Amino acid sequence: MGRRDIRRSRRPLVAAVIALLLGSACTGAAPPRAGTGVSIHERDFQIEASTATVPSGTVSFQVHNDASTTHEFVVVRTDDPADRLPIATDGISVDEDALTSAGELSEVPAGADETLSLSLPPGRYVYFCNMEGHYLGGMHGVLEVTADA
Repeated sequence: MGRRDIRRSRRPLVAAVIALLLGSACTGAAPPRAGTGVSIHERDFQIEASTATVPSGTVSFQVHNDASTTHEFVVVRTDDPADRLPIATDGISVDEDALTSAGELSEVPAGADETLSLSLPPGRYVYFCNMEGHYLGGMHGVLEVTADA
């Protein structure tokens, strides 16, 4: 069997695979829930979120560092006010060991975009940058996660 014959014999197989893929894409089934996206913008001593409330489930934080230095993005579950988290013995950062961590990006380089996806049950969460002095300088905010509707 020559190369030309092999190519011809594969055509029905290729057509069947394409038909199968197209057919499964058109079944009308709902796509899986992708979760909720929250845009976070970090600047020197500022952190802003696109929303303050999201439904429970997967929450994807798209973090953009607009600053000229590296930042962190830490999420903890707490009822403490955002500006009253426990301070570590160094006096300039949050004592993360005293809190319930939901997740974090330990480094978001200057000008970079990073994504942190977390499965969050209903509750109150505080997000912040824990680089030396950044939390105390105001880099913190609150996210309320509500029960699914």
